[in-house]
Amino acid sequence: MREIRLSLLEADVNFKVVKTFTKDIREQATGEKILKGLNPAQQVVKVVHEALTDLLGGETSVFTVEKQKTHHIMLAGLQGSGKTTTAGKLANYIRKHDHKKPLLVALDVYRPAAVDQLVTIGKQLDIPVYEEGTKAKPVDIVTRAQSYANEHQFDLIIYDTAGRLHIDHSMMDELKAIKSTIDPQDIFLVLDAMTGQDAVSVADHFHQSLGITGSIITKLDGDTRGGAALSLRKVTDVPIKFMGLGEKLDAIEVFHPERMASRILGMGDVLTLIDKVQENVDEDDMMNMMEKMMSGKFNFNDYLKQLKMIKRMGSLGGLLKMIPGAGKMMKNANVDDQQLTNIETLIGSMTKEERKKPELIRKNASRRRRIANGSGRKVAEVNRLLDTLEQQKQAVKRMGSMDPSQLDPKNPLKGMQNMQQPTQKKKRGKGKGKGGFRF
Repeated sequence: MREIRLSLLEADVNFKVVKTFTKDIREQATGEKILKGLNPAQQVVKVVHEALTDLLGGETSVFTVEKQKTHHIMLAGLQGSGKTTTAGKLANYIRKHDHKKPLLVALDVYRPAAVDQLVTIGKQLDIPVYEEGTKAKPVDIVTRAQSYANEHQFDLIIYDTAGRLHIDHSMMDELKAIKSTIDPQDIFLVLDAMTGQDAVSVADHFHQSLGITGSIITKLDGDTRGGAALSLRKVTDVPIKFMGLGEKLDAIEVFHPERMASRILGMGDVLTLIDKVQENVDEDDMMNMMEKMMSGKFNFNDYLKQLKMIKRMGSLGGLLKMIPGAGKMMKNANVDDQQLTNIETLIGSMTKEERKKPELIRKNASRRRRIANGSGRKVAEVNRLLDTLEQQKQAVKRMGSMDPSQLDPKNPLKGMQNMQQPTQKKKRGKGKGKGGFRF
């Protein structure tokens, strides 16, 4: 229980929520039967995971929009929570998945350049933005925006309201006035995942004043593990609909309670990783690349394609965190996305022939010096890149030589260790042999 309590506090779950939660877990776990294959500690983690999932909502809350009439969504939250960027992301997501014609409305007339920021986002996404600068009153802007939307047949309107650095009465009064004018189907609270302990008071104030229908957690691509989500759900008892996972305008995903429970406990999030791969990686390209690797024809052109696929899925650190156990291994590791850019620069300094035939570079020191000078990197980095490409090719060859029938379903690694590489033979004879296989 101590480990679980620390894990939750490190994930920035509110300490009162942690206290209540661990008390409930203790009561549930006492007397629980231990399943075959689990020890008591593992059984407790299982109980915790299930309880966290239930606390976060149990099942995924499906977001639905009005099909026949205009759907109004009002975004609320503190300044700096990412409302303006989220407005663009949400409009883009609903346009893509529900085939709506969105309009963004700029109501943040207090923050410098807030209106300009929304206009810029609208241009990037090719989504119209209704704005009247910073001198008109937000309630008046709303009335005219609705008339504009009806005239131009927009059937989704997202209102980007103003926030403050802290909750105050004037802000809440303005939001209430906007709400009564719009009568929105949805009011989403946008909450920064790094809000941490303050998430409880922020969520409570907004819910009591506005009656929020859902929430969006932003900045989950950072170091935080999402404890704010747990605090938010516990206090407001409204579903978390979406989560923001980066600065890119397509970096928004549906919130899945079970996956977030695994993330909070540091158990990774493989299902979200799979979804990212399916969305960003073309299956035919991947199969062609794998065939090339198996046949030994994998070159730097293919390597560059592979890097671009990875970059489309988001930050390298964020992807690694989704792999179970990788979080602990990465704790003191420096995962820098600049490394991927450096590799792209090195490959960009190669000739077309060198990309196709990496052996030309390996055999010629002057080529390696030229590539290093052209990219502003060191010769040692060129050598490392060549070694990495070769290791990748060898690893895939070894995978291809494995016999699946020899794999032990209960312990796959054990079966893999007993498999011979195609060019090696086990030594027989008296005493200890010098055989062995490296993977």
